[in-house]
Amino acid sequence: MKKNILLTIEYDGSSMKGWQKQEGQTTVQETLENALEKSLGERVVLEATGRTDAGVHAYGQCASFFTESGLPVNKIMRVTNNFLNVGERVSYPMGSIRVVDVKEVAEDFHARFSCIGKTYVYRLVPGDDVDIFKRSYCYNVKKDVDVGSMQEAVKKIIGKKDFACFQAAGGTPRKTTVRTIFDARILESGGELILVITGDGFLYNMVRIITGTLVDVGLGKIKPEEIDRMIEKKDRTLAGHTAPPTGLYLYKIYFDEGEMREWIDRIGMNTSWKWRS
Repeated sequence: MKKNILLTIEYDGSSMKGWQKQEGQTTVQETLENALEKSLGERVVLEATGRTDAGVHAYGQCASFFTESGLPVNKIMRVTNNFLNVGERVSYPMGSIRVVDVKEVAEDFHARFSCIGKTYVYRLVPGDDVDIFKRSYCYNVKKDVDVGSMQEAVKKIIGKKDFACFQAAGGTPRKTTVRTIFDARILESGGELILVITGDGFLYNMVRIITGTLVDVGLGKIKPEEIDRMIEKKDRTLAGHTAPPTGLYLYKIYFDEGEMREWIDRIGMNTSWKWRS
């Protein structure tokens, strides 16, 4: 009997060429599909909620697929993770991908089209005294920044707006560049600044460009009030630089509005960031 399965996946993207399969490259999708083939005894095709770029990480990526395998749903995670940790390919870093949840969903469920919102986080470390072991997991700005100005600026991103100014060239063409940002804030934690942003969808490199723009605000290159103008003009050249992929994490996917609102409320009550909160 055919089953529709939803996976929640976390991965270290620092040595991956992104989510989507590419010939001759190590990607999350290909690696995970290969492990699932060994687990299930059949080839499956994963449909992800979103495609992360090379170097981008995930704590809560979601992907769905159909299977006719007789392997019980409650054993898919353990068996697949065992194959993911074998490291048969020299180019594949052991333990970079892990399935953290598996459940059967309705036949008409689709990880991409059933999604109503996503949360991304971006880790920033200001100053020149950054831990060398963080270099693939954060953006070291190398200078001190005005956190207050950045927190003022990020509020201007919230709402339903045309975010063409925060879209990079080269992505898949979209019918519209209008998106709704439900919540966006900058939190401080252990010497880091954490951008937490939740929306109904994001344009190509949108979070990274927003981050770069906020950093430029913090460095005094852009004034907080200029955010309104760049959004109104829909002009990419008015926005800031594109932050590197290393600090970006696809953190949480929502298929239920109540769950999303609860998450936003919890973030609003946090005085400091906790990764597993």
